[in-house]
Amino acid sequence: MTLLEAPNAPRVEAPATPVPPPGRAPLPTPKPPPRRRRAIRRDLAWDLAGAAVVAVSVTWLLFGRVAPLSGPIGFAVVAYVVFVLAYGLLVSLHEDATAVKDAVVTVLLSSAAVVVFSALLLVVGFTLWRGWRALVHVNFYTQDMSRTGPLDPLTDGGVAHALVGTLWTIGIALLLSVPLGLLAAIYLDQTRSRPSRVVRSVVEAMTALPTILAGLFIYAIWILSFGFEKSGLAAALALSVMMLPYIIRTSDLVLRLVAGNLREASAALGAPRWRTMVHVVLPTARSGLATAVILGTARGIGEASPVLLTAGFTSYMNADPVHGPMVSLPLEAFKLVQSPEPTMVARGFACAAFLLVVVLALFVVARIVGGHGPGHVTRRQSRRIARASARDVARFDRLRPDERPHARPDARPDGAGVPGAGPVAP
Repeated sequence: MTLLEAPNAPRVEAPATPVPPPGRAPLPTPKPPPRRRRAIRRDLAWDLAGAAVVAVSVTWLLFGRVAPLSGPIGFAVVAYVVFVLAYGLLVSLHEDATAVKDAVVTVLLSSAAVVVFSALLLVVGFTLWRGWRALVHVNFYTQDMSRTGPLDPLTDGGVAHALVGTLWTIGIALLLSVPLGLLAAIYLDQTRSRPSRVVRSVVEAMTALPTILAGLFIYAIWILSFGFEKSGLAAALALSVMMLPYIIRTSDLVLRLVAGNLREASAALGAPRWRTMVHVVLPTARSGLATAVILGTARGIGEASPVLLTAGFTSYMNADPVHGPMVSLPLEAFKLVQSPEPTMVARGFACAAFLLVVVLALFVVARIVGGHGPGHVTRRQSRRIARASARDVARFDRLRPDERPHARPDARPDGAGVPGAGPVAP
């Protein structure tokens, strides 16, 4: 107690928050530290474990003691619902409402991702397991089924004819759909007229077109009206009709993502619109356009019904895409798995597994190519740029002194006549 303090005076506690002086604006309240979103905290891990225990216990009581419920699917659904509710309740004990919503949504999205990847792994694993006996034989990739019967062993016959047919049909379809798709995407990106809106609506509607309708359209026009025979070319036309809207729509979205300041900078330098598109927009969206082409290829390579309507079916090798029936890998797998013989079913699953690996490889390539942003330079490209720069430097050094860019009438050899210039190398 000081000399100026009364002996019985009440003690005044200092305020927790700073009080601003009179006449001034209130001081801002300190913000709480941001939560770590990428790391799993210990308290949230304990909440997950506790919610799992509560979910299993409550579901076991409901199915075994309280209610006459049964079935593994119902048990899993009820346990998951109880787990989400219990987890949200446990998080609410030490977090605010925003953190509770974030935790519950994170659990829901993580569960959806686990279900999707589990289904993908199950499909791939089951197909590889059923077709592994035929995949290990070399003749599976080098022979056709012309001399192979249902009772022949797996060491005879293969899907070489289907592989050749797939390469022909998808190759011709790419030659037809990629240029048209890119040109249509450029048209939609450069114009905002009424015809462009109609084209965009038609493209969006064609993405939901059933595959069988594309085959029926080519069958009615190309085969019935024009009188051409069933062939790989007709199948390629049907596949191009299916692939075209996917390539157009994806390419249009990629081109619209190019920054507008790049177009404005090119226009400010005096470049026409076609030069801006060729030298600025398309190189910037190169990775996205490659992804669009690869995704369209993966969409068309796995179709069987259009090929069956337009190219027919054969077990012989046919390398002529214009004459004669031709078969693809999806159609061959569909026909083989319908056989009651185990060896034929194994060949069908092996054909499907091979096709599945090809499609997955295409998606991986699309992910790798599309993962590089605009301006990405590989090591090979950087070495080529460095060599080009070295050639330019050597070319400038070979110029006569009066033709060098830094040569001026008032410049002396030591660089004193040029402001900020140093001595010139001999």
